[in-house]
Amino acid sequence: MIRNILTTAALATSALALAACSTAQYDNARPASAPGNAAIPDVAPGDIELSTMKNVTRILSSDEFEGRAPGTAGEEKTVALLIDRFTKAGLQPGNRGSWVQEVPLVEITGSNFAPLTVTGNGEAMRFDFAEDWVGVTYRENERTVLEDSELVFVGYGINAPEKGWNDYAGVDMKGKIAVILVNDPDYEQQTLGGDFNGRAMTYYGRWTYKYEEAAAQGAAGALIVHDTYPAAYGWNVVESSWTGPQSFAQTANGNMDETMMNGWIQKPVAERILQAAGQDLATLSARAKQRGFRAVPLGLTASTSFDNAIRKFQSKNVIGILPGSERPDEYVMHTAHWDHLGRCTPDASGDDICNGAIDNATGTAALVALAEAHADAGPAERSLVFLAVTAEEQGLLGSEYYAANSVFPLSQTVGGVNMDALFIAGPSHDVTVVGGGKSELDAFLDKALLAEGRRATPEPTPEKGYYYRSDHFSFAKRGVPMLYVDGGEDLVKGGVEAGAAVARAYTENAYHGPNDEYDPNWDWSGALNDLQLFYRLGRMMAMSEAWPNWVAGDEFKEARDVSCANGMGC
Repeated sequence: MIRNILTTAALATSALALAACSTAQYDNARPASAPGNAAIPDVAPGDIELSTMKNVTRILSSDEFEGRAPGTAGEEKTVALLIDRFTKAGLQPGNRGSWVQEVPLVEITGSNFAPLTVTGNGEAMRFDFAEDWVGVTYRENERTVLEDSELVFVGYGINAPEKGWNDYAGVDMKGKIAVILVNDPDYEQQTLGGDFNGRAMTYYGRWTYKYEEAAAQGAAGALIVHDTYPAAYGWNVVESSWTGPQSFAQTANGNMDETMMNGWIQKPVAERILQAAGQDLATLSARAKQRGFRAVPLGLTASTSFDNAIRKFQSKNVIGILPGSERPDEYVMHTAHWDHLGRCTPDASGDDICNGAIDNATGTAALVALAEAHADAGPAERSLVFLAVTAEEQGLLGSEYYAANSVFPLSQTVGGVNMDALFIAGPSHDVTVVGGGKSELDAFLDKALLAEGRRATPEPTPEKGYYYRSDHFSFAKRGVPMLYVDGGEDLVKGGVEAGAAVARAYTENAYHGPNDEYDPNWDWSGALNDLQLFYRLGRMMAMSEAWPNWVAGDEFKEARDVSCANGMGC
């Protein structure tokens, strides 16, 4: 996932409980004092090696690594490179003497996709796979067959008892396919009030939630209506991300409690389907934004089928640690995902490797460069952890596995910084803060920015829900404060307009596609400034005695309070 690029260009049970609470104050309101009234230490700049950033990014995004898909030769090469670089940096193995944490995954590759046919009311419509719709199964079945399954328009597909909101009220979804709108009901509002916090997306707006709830309702399938603005990406991203091998967490029952098929349909396809049902998508979408909306059976049925090749494997998180000198059993996290999409839809030249240079070879290289810098500076008082996680592109699977099976207790984890795609566009006057005002870590960020002579820019499009879209979310929903800071949008050369142009070019030409490749002519100066900021943040946390918490009323505070009460008493 890459947040800054998209927003600039566009100028689980515990998770549900967390999402039910109020979302972030996206105005970047800052805590009035340092967390716990403890002093935030001054930190000297780190020695960040440009050569490390260039070389690790170049190697990881080379064709030899085949797009770094989990469970491939590209993963083996990536893990080996990370272990080698962490060792040379001076880290120690982070998992009880091992460099890796095995993450059990199942890969399901669909093939022989029949068209999606929709019939009823005298209509017979045929929609082609990839062009009109995409679909996958989470179930470990060698063949998926949906035959004459009734279509039901369920609005935003939300069941939120605490809000008095249930899009599934009064409808039995067993054996049926839910047609679902993307995002939250109030994403178009300009304010942050409302049932679902206005512009600021809640977890109820994420596709992950919508599929989870459809399965909980007993649906046979779920089809989300793609709309570029509320989804935050075009159909090209959906098509490249949801075709080819898909990885999921292994479960004892082979994911048989999931729907038979989860997928997306193009908005014009949804409009045709609803028109055939005597309905209008725009009219129903407006109704779905109102409290009391009830699902609408469409009187149409849908059918499709496809084969599934199933492969179980152990992917790997890579963990290195620089033990603390004074309080080694207190931990500061640095996270980045090493994976990308592997082989994907070919471009016009026939190139079918999604190299993922920006997303996220740059973030992975940043882990190595920060490890080197911290090791060169010597041990901090607290332990510094460097965690490269797998399968982010498949739904945060690696970070979710670590957070659910943490090597270092989350109750003893102070906080951390996540790095998901560096903005390679030259130096900027600012940084973009995703989820600003959520935790007392903002006080650390303020001091680090002051030292760097930069400023924080509030997240411009909170309706996109980017705080829920990268690996820090796996920690945050369990109470660990995490910062997600992206490169700035106000470039030193050219200002906001220039930043938007760079971002737009990447989004349209490279994001989640074969053109996300390393360029030896990149200007790394802005990315190095961002890395210096990340270095200061990690070092400040590791040299402080503070235990930062979420601000009062934040959706994650209760989990932190419970964790502290059961752990270190933070």
